[in-house]
Amino acid sequence: MAGRLFAVVGPSGVGKDTLMTAARQARPGLTLVRRVITRPAEAGGEDFESVTPQVFEARLRNGDFVLHWQAHGLSYGIPKGVHSVLASGRDALFNGSRAMLDEAARAFPGLHVLHITAKPEVLAERLAARGRETPDEIRRRLARAPLPLPEGLSVIEIDNSDPVEQTLPRLLAALDSEKV
Repeated sequence: MAGRLFAVVGPSGVGKDTLMTAARQARPGLTLVRRVITRPAEAGGEDFESVTPQVFEARLRNGDFVLHWQAHGLSYGIPKGVHSVLASGRDALFNGSRAMLDEAARAFPGLHVLHITAKPEVLAERLAARGRETPDEIRRRLARAPLPLPEGLSVIEIDNSDPVEQTLPRLLAALDSEKV
């Protein structure tokens, strides 16, 4: 039986990576897909592979990514190795963009979407605390927070305004409810 793929999406600062890491700790068999990003490694945050824009473009031309997109001036890629994870029967989560969900659903029929949300004041506080964006960039990210999702996808919405210990059970329940 093939594993299931979950796109974890939501606005910047909502806590997607924190929830994904907590889910992996609670479910050791769960795979977190390591994104390739044109962001400096010292920027911190999630566990990602940092590459230059030139290296990213070369890997894109080489067909190394099953999905790729641009957001906030950066390029993001999901390595094609995710296919072997799913083929082995393991479930996988990747931190995705709401703007690429249609493409992801075409590439992965049966894609599950976990839409993580939080109150605007919580988002603002988290963005400021991570220290990667200027106040103007934070305002732009907050303005994008309410973007709608494409129609026709299997979506579960999870409010992450509370501490991760309170939200994690809802995420785990969503993973369980999506079992076929």
